Amino acid sequence: MKTKPQFVHLHTHSDYSLLDGLSKIPALVQRAKDLGMNAVAVTDHGNMYGAIELYKEAKKQGIKPIIGMEGYVTSHTMQDKNPNINEKRWHIILLAKDNTGYKNLIKLSTLSHLEGFYYKPRLDKETLAKYAEGIIALSGCLGGELGSAILEGRMRDTKKIIEEHKAIFGKENYYLEVQHNINDPEQKKVNEAIFALSKETDTPMVATADSHYLNKDDQNAHDILLAIQTGNTIKEERRMKLTHLDLSIVSPEEMNQAFPDHPDAVSNAQKIADRCNVEIPLGDYQLPHYEVPKGYTAASYLRKQCVLGLHERYGLDTSSLTDYDKDIAPQSKEKNEILERLDYELNIIIRMGYEAYMLIVADFVIWAKDNKIVVGPGRGSAAGSLVSYLLNITNIDPIKYGLIFERFLNPDRISMPDIDLDFADTRRDEVLKYVSDKYGKENVAQIITFGTMAARAAIRDVGRALDYEYQYCDRISKMIPFMSSLDNALQNVEELKTIYATDEQAKMLIDNARRLEGVTRHASTHACGVVITKEPLTELIPLQHATKDTETIITQYEMHAIEDLGLLKMDFLGLKNLTIIENTLQEVHKTHGVEINIETVDHKDAKVYELLQKGDTTGVFQLESGGMRRYLKDLKPTEFEDIVVMISLYRPGPMELIPTYIRRKHGQEETTYDHPRLEPILKNTYGVGVYQEQMMQIARDLAGFTLAEADTLRKAIGKKIKELLDEQETKIISGMKKNGIDKKSAQKVWSLFPGFARYGFNRSHAVSYAEIAYQTAYLKAHYPTEFMMALLNAEAKHIDRLSFLLHEADMHSIKILPPSIQESGAHFTTIKEREVRFGLAAIKNVGSNVVDLIIQKREEEGGFSSLEHFLQCIGGRDFNKKSLEALIKAGAFDTFDHRNKLLYNVEALLQYAKQQSALRNSNQSSLFGEADSSNAAHLTLKDIPECSEIERLDWEKELLGFFVSGHPLKQYQDKIQQCTSIRALKQHQFPSARVAALVGSTKKIITKKGDPMLFFDIEDLSGKIEAIAFPQTFSRHQNILMEGKVLYLDGRIDTASGETKFLCSNAAELT
Repeated sequence: MKTKPQFVHLHTHSDYSLLDGLSKIPALVQRAKDLGMNAVAVTDHGNMYGAIELYKEAKKQGIKPIIGMEGYVTSHTMQDKNPNINEKRWHIILLAKDNTGYKNLIKLSTLSHLEGFYYKPRLDKETLAKYAEGIIALSGCLGGELGSAILEGRMRDTKKIIEEHKAIFGKENYYLEVQHNINDPEQKKVNEAIFALSKETDTPMVATADSHYLNKDDQNAHDILLAIQTGNTIKEERRMKLTHLDLSIVSPEEMNQAFPDHPDAVSNAQKIADRCNVEIPLGDYQLPHYEVPKGYTAASYLRKQCVLGLHERYGLDTSSLTDYDKDIAPQSKEKNEILERLDYELNIIIRMGYEAYMLIVADFVIWAKDNKIVVGPGRGSAAGSLVSYLLNITNIDPIKYGLIFERFLNPDRISMPDIDLDFADTRRDEVLKYVSDKYGKENVAQIITFGTMAARAAIRDVGRALDYEYQYCDRISKMIPFMSSLDNALQNVEELKTIYATDEQAKMLIDNARRLEGVTRHASTHACGVVITKEPLTELIPLQHATKDTETIITQYEMHAIEDLGLLKMDFLGLKNLTIIENTLQEVHKTHGVEINIETVDHKDAKVYELLQKGDTTGVFQLESGGMRRYLKDLKPTEFEDIVVMISLYRPGPMELIPTYIRRKHGQEETTYDHPRLEPILKNTYGVGVYQEQMMQIARDLAGFTLAEADTLRKAIGKKIKELLDEQETKIISGMKKNGIDKKSAQKVWSLFPGFARYGFNRSHAVSYAEIAYQTAYLKAHYPTEFMMALLNAEAKHIDRLSFLLHEADMHSIKILPPSIQESGAHFTTIKEREVRFGLAAIKNVGSNVVDLIIQKREEEGGFSSLEHFLQCIGGRDFNKKSLEALIKAGAFDTFDHRNKLLYNVEALLQYAKQQSALRNSNQSSLFGEADSSNAAHLTLKDIPECSEIERLDWEKELLGFFVSGHPLKQYQDKIQQCTSIRALKQHQFPSARVAALVGSTKKIITKKGDPMLFFDIEDLSGKIEAIAFPQTFSRHQNILMEGKVLYLDGRIDTASGETKFLCSNAAELT
């Protein structure tokens, strides 16, 4: 019986060779296994992105993972980055032979990015030599140093190159690479030269395939991928093109056929694979070290901090609690639930080895609070921990709110606790810096994340590469529902099915997009993920700079790989709402002299519930949407629990339970329970199952589960795996029967559980977010002006949102004033009760240096007494005609004179400022050192009439982006109120409607049939939306569909593009 030829692929690219490799790692491993290979390597371009995924997947499928990388070696040093140098960059394959090699590969990849990056992550030979131990190197493809020398006819250099690399890696660890594409003239030439060089230098060869995709029929899709990478179309000849090569995962038989006279080159691949034995410990937690005070262990110090928290949080007498090596409750004079709960949690945390973890998190949360950075009260299941509460990590009392610790840390399931933290988004970086400084810059990094080609994007990308018309591809992409795969859309969207079946061009587009769908497209920095390690990161994880940011260092492993390695990954989230809270508190202190501790505000404040009952929730966290407002008006919340419930139920699915909850709360519907023993658990939610924790309590109280078992049940139901469900069903029904519940009732109770898994919300998370909702509502109810100012500043870069907020301010009798050189800061500023002024930085054409100078001089001078005074202080300091005109038009000088007059005299103002600057620079002064005012020219302005209101408003719109001192629609307010508001349209409250709006910018285009149609912006007092008039509508109304017109517009909402647009069907002038 003939033995199967042995071969292993040692040079392969996954889709982590971004926009070059097409193979996804699970499929790549499967393909190698199907071809009878017992190992496979991944050698992506300049990175190790897929190393852990390969390791896990290969182990799972029962073959050996070989960790590798295709590096770039520079002909100069890594530090040479001069564009004038004549640099050559060669490819080299590096494979980790053992764990030392794996660590050195991590270091090499890191250094190539952090020190050698210049267009590509580069290494030099000195660095290779330093970290060569444990690495097997292959000479590379045609782009390798050896291949390049052969192709360039530099045969005299080839032996030197070989000997140099053997000296670097050791002669037993360097192989000359031959590739199987022997029909390619260049590859054939290189192969033949290497055959001879191998003999002459006694250097072994190895055969590879330089795989970039799995199967031969993936070649066209790969060609399209390359065209996407380079921004070309496949029709262009002068582009990177590899269709003359077979870059698939070929079989061992094919490799042997390619090298009939050199079987050793093929078998050497297997020999190298046999030599590569990297073992990466997964799941062994490697927590960073926390420095505890002398005389303490991490466990005893954690107990001490919790004891201090008992006094601070609950006012307990802790004088007898002095032995921090023992349980707390037995030492106490008073026995209570709090102490018993604390001992229970501490024992689990300490037994599982997470005491340092809790102390680390507490450390930087307390630091943030001490530095006046607003920290969220909690997020996720961490709020269920009493230890978290006592350490000030969270601000939610788990006992008061009936929260479950096992939801945070299950003693029956070994997994890292997960504490996600919210910080004011403008100050998150300060916390990151503190953590980095405290635990060492070499031990802290942000985490990479990868974007993949989603279905819609794949259609557009492939369409561009195929040179299809944008409108055609855009139309097909819009047929695909959001978050849907192409296969799913083809099954469920009739329009897509039809075009796929009847249009060959569409079929080609969709088929190629299906090949590319899910392929990794780009790398970026995870929005909140941070890793903190005990030893330097470069011992554990390859690093690189963030894209287009050489200051930020990120990991090359994404968050799941970080977790697999047992490293501490934390989410530091920047939450805009916390910034709003922080800025409101600061402004309240500044304007009222009041210091508010937002963490202790009364949850029974009548003004808060009055605001919620009116649905007046703009800016209130989680409670702002139109649907939520309507439910709040119906519910009429009277207690904090109502907010918790609404945050939990206002989601697709459980939203249908809200009317039931409201009716039962108001006694309009009887509250019923499927079993009497459910009443204590569901009573607070009027018999409606709202929280996952309620499901856990049912399992505990009715079936005798421990809470740890109940948490396992929750997870099992959530996974929807039949075997797990059947096992849990048997267990819970058996438990209920043991507790005296008959089988029929037990089955009825069990039938509730799938619904809980589908609809149930994490109560710990809901209470935490309800706390932020309450805090924002409290500030809005008691300090509306300061709250509005903070809201405006938080949304300053979002024009549509800002437009709505300006309208909202008007509705609440908060006057928004134009900017003023006398009163404005850089941003929105509270002037007095019910008055907020635009900031100077909001004015177009006024640079930050001018804004800073105005504010600085105003503070130094105690204000500007006159226009002359202003010009004397500011003139000649980056202050030009453009800046001056912008300030005038925006209203910044309204306290001195009207805008039209100042604008007419702008040259005189500039001349005066210039004279004052020259006078200042000449250092002319009186005998006593005071400025000689007799030399100051007198400012005389010509008088002209004021501008019209429309002209003034147009200037404001031009310079500030908004009408501020008035609005062209104000005179039509009664008629506008009879129409649907644009805000209501955008919230999809009305599928079709009439709006009264001002036409903004317009763009006319010509369709394929030669008919004109119009894209235009419309706005009313509540907001702005893009509108479209198709040819038939536009032809009827083109005489009035013009910028500046105030119109009645009939039409309907369209969201097919993923954006809300108004499709206009009729128009009439509003008079």
